[in-house]
Amino acid sequence: MPNRSPTINTSPLHIRNKHRHGYDFAQLIKAVPEFSAFVKRNQYGNLSIDFADPNAVRMLNKALLLTYYQLSYWDIPNDYLCPPIPGRADYMHYLADLLAEDNQHIMITGKKVQVLDIGMGANMIYPIIGRAEYGWSFVGSDINPTAIKVASLITKANMLLKGSVQCRLQKNCLAIFDGIIQPKEFYMLTLCNPPFHASAQAALASTQKKLKNLGKLGDSKQKTVLNFGGQHMELWCQGGESTFISNMIKESANYKTQCLWFTTLVSKKESLPVIRKHLKAVKAIETKIVPMAQGQKISRFVAWTYFNKAERQQLLANY
Repeated sequence: MPNRSPTINTSPLHIRNKHRHGYDFAQLIKAVPEFSAFVKRNQYGNLSIDFADPNAVRMLNKALLLTYYQLSYWDIPNDYLCPPIPGRADYMHYLADLLAEDNQHIMITGKKVQVLDIGMGANMIYPIIGRAEYGWSFVGSDINPTAIKVASLITKANMLLKGSVQCRLQKNCLAIFDGIIQPKEFYMLTLCNPPFHASAQAALASTQKKLKNLGKLGDSKQKTVLNFGGQHMELWCQGGESTFISNMIKESANYKTQCLWFTTLVSKKESLPVIRKHLKAVKAIETKIVPMAQGQKISRFVAWTYFNKAERQQLLANY
């Protein structure tokens, strides 16, 4: 995908992305009638929502998931991450392309494809989209017990997810794959949306910047509300995304025979030199940096594997 101006109107989403032509609010309201209370005409006369309102964003996500992704129930607690679905769907579609590259560009689908979502969150967006679009099976990990409880409830409430999604609590906050990947398990893909801020202050400053851009930053004494929500472990960690991803790369070397492609989103291009350094240190056989549109900016994900192309092709021939 060529680099374009980082706005949602000029950066096309993946060709298979259901949201690349915008939102059909009439259809969304039909699926979730209570969503109508949040839909108004904007300054251009078009139907939209107040993206600075976390309740409106959460209701939009619910309507999208029930309309396009075969769900009958979805809800998350206040203050938990409610990510923009179009960008998250893009990640899944590009991961499908990544597998297809070693399979004569034929999509790999079905429950036999096991995918590991690191930091799944209460929203469990990636397993939902991956199940609905490609029929893949998922293991989702998280260090937050409440997130695991909510995700488990969503799994049990939807036929799409029953028997195809496992929710695992990561008991060691310093580990990523350790304690989650079990002996004899094999994953086609791992994916992750890492916490990319280095501190709570940085996360707050980013939110205030977003609200200012939305014209919603009022009195500086007023409590800032995150429009997309997020617990602190979803938004920031010591050292930020470059440290988190570096640790992920180091740990991946212990599971090099148990995963075809390790991947993670990278929000900041400034993180890439450090990431490349660590990928070289673990002697990954092949690495890729895939650019894509993520919401209102250009993002990318990095992928690395310890299998050569012939080995990857042989593995995929069994699916």
